[in-house]
Amino acid sequence: MKQPQASYRLLGVDPGTNILGFAILEVSKSKLSVPELGVIRLQQFQDHHQKLRHIHERLQGIIRSFQPEVMAIEAPFFGKNVQSMLKLGRAQGVAIAAAITMDLSVFEYAPRKIKQSVTGKGNATKEQVAAMLEQILQLRLDQHTLDATDALAAALCHHYNQNSILGTGRRYKDWSDYVKNQK
Repeated sequence: MKQPQASYRLLGVDPGTNILGFAILEVSKSKLSVPELGVIRLQQFQDHHQKLRHIHERLQGIIRSFQPEVMAIEAPFFGKNVQSMLKLGRAQGVAIAAAITMDLSVFEYAPRKIKQSVTGKGNATKEQVAAMLEQILQLRLDQHTLDATDALAAALCHHYNQNSILGTGRRYKDWSDYVKNQK
């Protein structure tokens, strides 16, 4: 697995079956910037399989264009509608497949963990997350959907977790790799 560099890019994804949010977070030393932020709209596709194909193709295009090293993706939350959860899980799976087939490391975070990392509150609203992202990154996000800002929050959550005082900021492929690299 690649070692973290002084400058690298992360892809954040908020999976969805009608709107999928994505964001590129660039880390250069201690400076954070957002070269790309947006959504993939899927409402025009009637067939769920067409939506999945479009997610895969668009995310691979974004990966080719921006060359991130890592993807941070929001894990599906538990809902009451089993069919909706199944479709959302498929969208998440296709997004993960798009990343791993292009050699990105993938990290999954629970919505509560993402909100906690960005706002300090695990039960923060999407609007509170977006407002905190504006303050942290010093940019205006009012023209972007909350799906895009949720994707940006996933990327920032990963950045914070990789650089936590609880860890070394290194990436490990598994526990044996971690143990091997300890002094």
